[in-house]
Order: sequence, then structure tokens, then C-alpha cells
Amino acid sequence: MDEEKQVLLKVDRLCQYFKMAGGQELKAVDNVSFEIHKGEVFGLVGESGCGKTTTGRAIIKLYDVTSGSVYFKGRRISVGTRSFSEAIRKARAEYRAEVAEVKKLIKADKAAGASGNPAYTQRLTAAEEKLCKIVEEQKKSLKTAKNEVKNCDAEYIAEEERLLREEYAEKSAKTNDENARAALDKELKAKLHIAKKGRLMNGMQMIFQDPIASLDPRMTVRDIIAEGLIIRGIKDKRYIDEQVYKMLDLVGLVPEHAGRYPHEFSGGQRQRIGIARAIILQPELIIADEPISALDVSIQEQVVNLLNDLREKLGLTILFIAHDLSVVKYFSDRIGVMYFGKMVELAPSDELFAHPLHPYTKSLLSAIPLPDPEYEKGRKRITYNPIAEHDYSVDKPSFREVSQGHFVMCNDAEFEKYRAEAEK
Repeated sequence: MDEEKQVLLKVDRLCQYFKMAGGQELKAVDNVSFEIHKGEVFGLVGESGCGKTTTGRAIIKLYDVTSGSVYFKGRRISVGTRSFSEAIRKARAEYRAEVAEVKKLIKADKAAGASGNPAYTQRLTAAEEKLCKIVEEQKKSLKTAKNEVKNCDAEYIAEEERLLREEYAEKSAKTNDENARAALDKELKAKLHIAKKGRLMNGMQMIFQDPIASLDPRMTVRDIIAEGLIIRGIKDKRYIDEQVYKMLDLVGLVPEHAGRYPHEFSGGQRQRIGIARAIILQPELIIADEPISALDVSIQEQVVNLLNDLREKLGLTILFIAHDLSVVKYFSDRIGVMYFGKMVELAPSDELFAHPLHPYTKSLLSAIPLPDPEYEKGRKRITYNPIAEHDYSVDKPSFREVSQGHFVMCNDAEFEKYRAEAEK
């Protein structure tokens, strides 16, 4: 990945499991890792049930992640505990196996009439020391990770307050007017009051898939859009109204709509209200969870163009989750492909469409219809059968960079094959 670009969001080995009947687990998201750079649109695609929405919800902390970490603006905002407990469990199992092996050797020596071997004691001591070291390291790492998550908001607020004080100190130094300085002090005090109620997660907002279920039917459009400002402690009704009307204008609605209720709008208009609610807090990252899948084709185009305009005007970074691969190609800078909870391929948009490497990605792209009858007559669907395509019985797969910026889930044999394909 391009290291010169600032990483806004980092997802590191994210796992999200759900308990099912009979004590089983559903691995909705399993060991997914990717980064989103500031200012880009990252597309996340895959068939229904592959874990796209769950990934988005886990990132924005609607779920408590099972394992892995999520970093936003360089700070850890979520951590799962299972990886730490599994590392301890594995170390204890290895220790028990080593103890059993040594006891077996001691028993054999006794049966043969041999005296005690000091090497056995050394093995047991080394095994115990190794276990204690791993347990201590994992517990320490878990404690550190939890403290980072716990303190991320306090650190963020302290940083925001410091920047505000520096900004207004610089402004105050440029003027000799006592009235102007008093006005700046008053303005700074008001902003510091708001900053104290700020949260790091305010910089990340979500646009939900269903524009009907995501809006409270008992609240007016004004109340829906202004809710975030009110929670932040802003009480100036005139300022709130100004911001609400500004957001309505940005998303293509009019001030008169502020007094209406969600049921009075069409699906496309409701989605615009949801977008206005998301951007009023001036977030840096928007998670758009299939924002166009419930809309007509003509309205889909309007919403995508709106998101594109807002991206340019507000400098937004967008995680765009969708089914429609044609839209994702048009809208996204990079695309990640998910299958059964795993990320199987990640590449720049043009590269992914021009040179897909993973068989599942090829299968997805073969399903894209085109408005050309002659092409459609000859279009061949590629069927993806993971059992036939991969042999992971011995050589296990991992997520690897086949060419610059192009990552694929593959084992050693497949890695060489994909590299040869990428070099053609």
C-alpha cells in the first residue's frame, strides 16, 4: 500500500463471531485486515451474507468485536480478547504435552532401571518458564490494549483542547483590540465546552441500508438531523437550525422539509435525510452500508452522485459497502472482495476489474450484466466451487501481496500462480 498516504482507518485481524444454538459459532467475519487512506473511497463487495455489513457495524462499534483491533486516526478504538486467551490456551496445551512427554520418558527409564536424568528437569523448567513468559506477555498486551481503548476519548479531547488553545492564542496575539480579544476568549470558551463532550467516534458516522427503519418515525426531520448536535451539548437553537438547513441544502432538500416526518418522503429522500444526519457532525469517515440497494436505479444514481459531491466538498473518506459491482467500480478507489467472512482479494478498482486473480472475484465479475444483447448472448458465467478450486488440506492460505497494492488470499502454490498471472 502507498505509505505516503495517511491511514485514517486500520482494521487488524478483525473477527466477529456470533453464538448459535447448540453451542456453535457463526464466523460472520474471520481474520479480516485492511487499511483505508484519508480521502479515498474503499469499496467492500461480496454476495449476501458474506460479512460486509457485519464488518461495517463492528468497525463503528455497534458490535463488541470477538478478536482483533480497529484503529481510527491512529488510536485503537476496539479490541477483541479472544486472540489473547487463545494464545494462553495454546501455550498451556503445549506445556501439558511437554510435561506428559517428559513423564513418559521418566517412566520408561524407571522400567529400564536407569537413574534420574537431569535433562528431564531442565526440560520441565524450560517449559514452565516459556509458559509463564507467554501468559505474562499476553496478559500485559491485553491490559495495554484495553487501556488504549478506554483512554482514546480522553486523549482525543485533550488533543482537541490543545489545538483550540493554540489556534486562539495565535488569533489573540494578532490583535491589540481588547473587545476583539474578549470576543475570542468567549468563542474559545464555547468551543472548549463542546470539545469536552466530544468523542473520537464522532469522526465516524454510518449511513444505513434501510432508509425507512433507520429513521425514527416519531421525530421530525429537524430533530433527526440535529440529534447529534444536541447530544454534543449544543443548545443554541438558532445555530442548530442553521446547521440543519445547511445539511438539507447539501443533500438536495429544502428547509420546508425540516418540519415533516419520515413517512412523508420517498425512499430516495429518506436516504438523503440519513446522509444529512451522518454529515452534520462533520465526520472524517462515512460507512455507507449499501445505501442504494433499496432504491430505484434512477435514484441510485442520484445518491451516488450526491456522495461523490459531498466527498469533494467535505473531504470525506468513505467505506462503501454494496452489491452492484458496476457502481463500486465507478465510485471506489480500491475494492476489497469478501467471501464467507474472509477477505479474498484487495486491489485498486481498475486493477481488480482488469486483472482479477482469485476465482471468486472472477465469478463475481462474470455476473455483471451489460446493456448489450449480443454480449449477453455470449456471456459465460463462471461458477466458483471452493472445494474444486483450492486444496488447503496441508498448505494453508494467507492474505498476501501478489503485486504492488494487489492482495489475494492464497497458499504457496497459488501465490506463485497468481504472481505469474499478474506479470503477464
